[in-house]
Amino acid sequence: MTGTRLSGRLKAELRDFLEVVALPALAMVLPWSLCYRVLRRLARWSWLYRAETDRAFAQAKALGWVHGDESTWRQLKRLTSLVDHADHYLTRTRSDTWMQKHLTVSGEWPAPDAPGLLLTFHWGAGMWAQRHAGTAGVKASMMVDAPSPAQFQGHKVLFRYIQARIRSIELALHTPTVDASKNLRPVLSTLRRKESIMAVIDVPADQVAATVNGELFGRAAHIPKALLRVGVEQAIPITLYMTGYRVDDGQRTLDIVQLGLYQDIDKLAADIFAALNATIARQPTAWHLWGEAPRFFNAASPEPL
Repeated sequence: MTGTRLSGRLKAELRDFLEVVALPALAMVLPWSLCYRVLRRLARWSWLYRAETDRAFAQAKALGWVHGDESTWRQLKRLTSLVDHADHYLTRTRSDTWMQKHLTVSGEWPAPDAPGLLLTFHWGAGMWAQRHAGTAGVKASMMVDAPSPAQFQGHKVLFRYIQARIRSIELALHTPTVDASKNLRPVLSTLRRKESIMAVIDVPADQVAATVNGELFGRAAHIPKALLRVGVEQAIPITLYMTGYRVDDGQRTLDIVQLGLYQDIDKLAADIFAALNATIARQPTAWHLWGEAPRFFNAASPEPL
């Protein structure tokens, strides 16, 4: 490895260490009220999460979702990343009593003795939803994209962080995760055991065979169809949950909406897209996938016969 490449590698690792370990891990040692004030100050640093913030801002502006002061939009986007990463450390070190104090919950989880699809979006700070569900007795496995070292060449710190974050989900739910990159057999097995599957449903569908259509930001968009088809064909009740945070004080919010059974996949997709649009409108800078927004509008891949 040349000196230039080594220097670039070290800079990337140091940046990752600061962004996903050192700064958000302050939450482990500071009272949350003080920590949140510190995070809000850190969010003013323009170099923090620069690449992802620049991509997010460019796409949000192109789609007409940047209103008011542009620097404030960027600052709030960085704050979302800080809070989201901080919650990984908080869920490992704080008690259920702490959660009850700092998490405002609306709605209820479905009964724990029946299968369900518990769906959410890449929005806000989602770690406390799994912790709350696990504490409530919900037996659920979270679908995740299992990371591989090849995906994180030159970013070993980030790779280890992703692994640790997945482990935090498993500890919160008391169940192993399900690899979303594989087939649906583990999902079907989980549902047959009368347990639930948790999944993030706003996923760009440009790399899957079957998609379902809807409307995002007033444009035709697509998300993967397979899990929604399971819900309809297997008569599995659908629940949406959204985990956010209040900008003024950092209080977490968990909104649980039981949608019930669906017989029409297009109706289910329409309701999911409507909820996604409403959730993003509620706090645009809390959506993590602005940088990937164009992928939602790509033409759907043809479904095999």
